[in-house]
Amino acid sequence: MAPPMIPPATAPAFLAAHGWEGAEILPLAGDASFRRYFRVVKDGRTAVLMDAPPEHEDVGPFLAVAGHLLDRGFLPPRPLAVDREQGLLLLEDFGDDRVGPLLAREPHREDGIYAEAVDILARLARHAAPEDLAPYDEAAMTREVLLFTEWYAPAAGLDLDADAFLAAWRETWEGLLPAVRSDPVLVLRDYHADNLMVLPDGGLGLLDFQDALAGHAAYDLVSLLQDARRDVSADLEERMIGRYVASAKVEDPEVFRAHYEILGAQRNVKILGIFTRLWKRDGKPSYPLMHPRIWAYVERNFAHPAVAPIRRWFDANVPPEARGDACIRAMAA
Repeated sequence: MAPPMIPPATAPAFLAAHGWEGAEILPLAGDASFRRYFRVVKDGRTAVLMDAPPEHEDVGPFLAVAGHLLDRGFLPPRPLAVDREQGLLLLEDFGDDRVGPLLAREPHREDGIYAEAVDILARLARHAAPEDLAPYDEAAMTREVLLFTEWYAPAAGLDLDADAFLAAWRETWEGLLPAVRSDPVLVLRDYHADNLMVLPDGGLGLLDFQDALAGHAAYDLVSLLQDARRDVSADLEERMIGRYVASAKVEDPEVFRAHYEILGAQRNVKILGIFTRLWKRDGKPSYPLMHPRIWAYVERNFAHPAVAPIRRWFDANVPPEARGDACIRAMAA
């Protein structure tokens, strides 16, 4: 079950030790992990308290990636105080203008905000990944796509051969993996509208990057443009891919696009598994409600010839009635 939005008992002492004694602690957000966020308010100042229970989470990767980004001129929240043993971080408060809700209110800003988000990725691709960052390699991608057979398939009433499933992915990845190994960049891995903040003084703030790996530059682009939480039109996606290719000076746009679609299929199939697990294991039934949108992206990815091996496997093993809203129907049954 999702943890309740009650501040940890250690929070008041932690805040008092860092100049926030007596501050009001207000629920802000939870996420798909065990992390929870609270807004801290005192004397007209605000900050954000991250509660990352150390038995489940490690704040070290968040701090390391934040430092890497800050050193290169990007805008993650600055850490104000840290207690790694308690899993508590006090962070700069970016306000309330997450891109997803903001665009629901002001859809006319979509092109401008997405253009800025794409330009951030083009700038990020100019920097090598940190040397100590784990690779986003075949082993990592294999673990991720197996979430589909482990969680989604049984929930949708499917009994699938995981070995044949992996064989199709390995064939699909043959042209991708050399590019992943040759020039890895920092991949934030959850770069989408709900993890981007429009800051009061301009620019986009970056959130939720503690799971970053060293991998292919197209991964974060597909995370942004095939967003599980909001509809991104095919027209906007095409224009923003073109913007990225130009801004990042991509040498071979056709190869890049093939890699983009392969990574899109991998990411979206993985998310189908993760969102099903969040429902079945963690008691968060809202996540499968996004499955129809994710399946629409999968079908978009499958239209590219580079994804043919895994598309053929899906066509042979996952019938139309087991796609789309299959888990929503299973929840209602």
